[in-house]
Amino acid sequence: MIAEPISKPATGTKTLLSVIGASSLGTLIEWYDFYIFGSLAAILSTQFFPKDNPTAALLSTLATFAAGFIVRPFGALVFGRLGDLVGRKYTFLVTLVLMGGSTFFIGLIPGYESIGYWAPLLVLILRLVQGLALGGEYGGAATYVAEYAPEGRRGYYTSFIQTTATLGLFVSLGVIVATRQIVGVEEFAKWGWRIPFVLSALLVGVSIYIRLKMAESPLFSKLKSEGKTSKNPLAESFGKRENLKMVLLALFGATMGQGVIWYTGQFYALSFIQKACNVEFVQSNIIVAVALLIATPFFVVFGGWSDRIGRKGIMLAGMALGIMTYRPIYQKMYSLTNLKEKQEMTDQTKVDVKRVLAPNNADSLITTTTTKVFADGTAYKEVSKQTLLAETTAETPKPEVVKTVIMSTSDLIMMIFLVLLQVLYVTMVYGPIAAFLVELFPTRIRYTSMSLPYHIGNGVFGGLVPFIATALVATATKANETAVAAGNAPVVPEAYLEGLWYPILVASVCFVIGLLYLSNRATAANRE
Repeated sequence: MIAEPISKPATGTKTLLSVIGASSLGTLIEWYDFYIFGSLAAILSTQFFPKDNPTAALLSTLATFAAGFIVRPFGALVFGRLGDLVGRKYTFLVTLVLMGGSTFFIGLIPGYESIGYWAPLLVLILRLVQGLALGGEYGGAATYVAEYAPEGRRGYYTSFIQTTATLGLFVSLGVIVATRQIVGVEEFAKWGWRIPFVLSALLVGVSIYIRLKMAESPLFSKLKSEGKTSKNPLAESFGKRENLKMVLLALFGATMGQGVIWYTGQFYALSFIQKACNVEFVQSNIIVAVALLIATPFFVVFGGWSDRIGRKGIMLAGMALGIMTYRPIYQKMYSLTNLKEKQEMTDQTKVDVKRVLAPNNADSLITTTTTKVFADGTAYKEVSKQTLLAETTAETPKPEVVKTVIMSTSDLIMMIFLVLLQVLYVTMVYGPIAAFLVELFPTRIRYTSMSLPYHIGNGVFGGLVPFIATALVATATKANETAVAAGNAPVVPEAYLEGLWYPILVASVCFVIGLLYLSNRATAANRE
């Protein structure tokens, strides 16, 4: 399919920079809104779901998190159509308001203990609204910047939009850690976690003010003045065989693999460090935040490089590196906190036991705190809370055990490096993707056509990474526990790695399709 020729209006550097700045800020805030939920999954699972089964509560929270991703393609259809009919500017103003409002109200919802199952239900509804809004935001921002960018520089200029997803995650981690340090660990778990959500209202207000001053895309304005805009973007995008072929190729040859690489390298990495490695909350967030900060400029590096050598090779190389190295990287991450491989300083081990009687002077809570120090500087703390019931006929509740590892300096640096490698893979697949998608479709249906494959690839295939990977690990772990209880050897020797099979498989399928069918055009000169 060949797009209608359109002359690009001249755009000054100052105008282009203001366009990139305004678009990027709004998109960054939307990503911040979307990701604070995932960043706080462990805490939210205790707030909005029953506490009697922590694993089920966490999986339920991750499923709610994933629900926001699953509806993103529907948002792409709704807002993509709107963007191709009325314009880019006002469409992603609407998405910004929806995203910010939903995030703000999540911070106000009472917990499960106050309103029961209404709590997770309301959270789910607001997550769905967030997903719909994000489905319309990215395509609008990427299209808007691309249509201002000069020929041969789309990869470079749209790569600034690509940094917003990672920067949004970075900002969310920073706000969460800062809030936790200010209000204290216990207060943060009780009510302080709400602050990052409520803060969204202020951030969104600033972004709306800036975006209201933006002009419409020059290419779209020209089409509209000439009466050449699409009358039915959905029919043109998916009803015409040649364009539908491009949509499917974009999905299965690029965005599907890009999505799983993105969410494995950033979100699943954080979840793995906290859950499988038991790294202390602040330290785990610092690890990911530092890696994100170091790697973020490479979105622009690879985006600009793709203008010269083409998009295909860079994106597929990022997928291939993930496929080949994920398992050894995560094996190393796990070994860094594997206390069985470290020398314990037994003379520094401390055990503190406290018993607190319940108000009825019958039941009691015994809290056992064990601290250990290892020769390499690693510290370990285990807090076990056991409720002893006065009613001997009642079933004794399982003890609540929280394990925390504080890494040594050398191990911390190595962990940052291992996460940094994964984020560099993300920059390779994600840096050029906006320009790649923009160049596949003509201006009149670009917003609709590029948004759907992007949000299916990222929202469905990528967004499901934390949930599916965690579920695979939980299943393998349960199978091992059952086997050991029966006196047999574990059936899955490295259960903690089972979650990686999902992104590896999806990325492998996408790599093969992309290698066979993607074009490696460096610019869109023959598409406009």
